[in-house]
Amino acid sequence: MNTIDFFDAYRAKNPSAITIGTFDGVHVGHKKIIENLIEKSEGLNTMLLTFFPHPRMVLQQDSNIKLINTIEERIQLLEATGLNTLIVYPFNKEFSRLKARDFVRDFLIKHLNLKKIIIGYDHRFGRNRTANIDDLREFGEAFDFKVAEIGAKEIDDITISSTKIRKALNEGDITTANTYLGYEFMLTGTVISGKGLGNTIDFPTANIHIKEDYKLIPKQGVYFVKSIIDDQPVFGMMNIGTNPTVKGTSESIEVHFFDFDRDIYDKKIQIRLLKRLRDEQKFDSIEHLKAQLKNDKQTSLALIQEYHAE
Repeated sequence: MNTIDFFDAYRAKNPSAITIGTFDGVHVGHKKIIENLIEKSEGLNTMLLTFFPHPRMVLQQDSNIKLINTIEERIQLLEATGLNTLIVYPFNKEFSRLKARDFVRDFLIKHLNLKKIIIGYDHRFGRNRTANIDDLREFGEAFDFKVAEIGAKEIDDITISSTKIRKALNEGDITTANTYLGYEFMLTGTVISGKGLGNTIDFPTANIHIKEDYKLIPKQGVYFVKSIIDDQPVFGMMNIGTNPTVKGTSESIEVHFFDFDRDIYDKKIQIRLLKRLRDEQKFDSIEHLKAQLKNDKQTSLALIQEYHAE
């Protein structure tokens, strides 16, 4: 897949079949749209136009929107879909004021070489989002491109899936979230130095810093996880929380990897969440905490066997 961080001089060489959207989560419903695009592309260059930052981040400054994927994760997931080209457009207020006709003529046709567009029945675009799919069909007749509609049921399914994924993550229901995503929810961050408490109780942890403050972090608790480090799968257990037993106050993300002793400080890694084990708890003593961590480890090791069996 050819990924383009859009710049004004870009011109698509080949005529394109395009779909447009945020595609946050790149979940099962999104993949159906992309499959539809590829299937009905009629030999055209298949292209997805997406935006970053999310329009709500730009147009609603007080928006507390949290996204399922960082933009890097979104690109990673889209690379596996079979698309020819991904355009990541830097959304800004000036772009939001572009009139619908100008957007189609000067952007989709001039820059992206549009010949066919597959779009949702309820898609709105242009200044103040006043244009709809009927306007798009008129532009198609004027500028010689085809318009294919994604039906109400499919769009509604996508909306429901996105809502359910966010709700499940906020409730710590990783199983449901992963089912709707069609893959394991991920956290991507850099390993930083922590307080070192884990080493004193035989459970050393990698502290994960996620720089993107818009990334949705699941409900606090302990999770069974997996990572790929130096091309090798590594299982572990992760805590999202404040470490109340040692009077912690700020939220942290810490992973204890099993049978792993490599130095990964300052390394960027991706954590895949497989199952939630329990809520974070405040224990009466460090010894009680250590005993619970041993139980969590045994539970996780048993889950590894189930994971491999599947």
